Amino acid sequence: MHAQPPKAAFRMNELTEITGLGRSTIYVMVGEGRFPKPRKLGTRAVGWLAEDVFLWLSEREVVT
Repeated sequence: MHAQPPKAAFRMNELTEITGLGRSTIYVMVGEGRFPKPRKLGTRAVGWLAEDVFLWLSEREVVT
């Protein structure tokens, strides 16, 4: 049996740095279905899977 490596997850402070979005904007976009939903990491912690965030970033339209 092969063990799967743990999936990387970003907490909010990392997420705001990576995306350039503010905390409130992220939660509004999650509510509208325009941003990946956070995953429960523990009883009082949530995070966003790195693969979900990078996929979302890759699908964004680049504004120049």
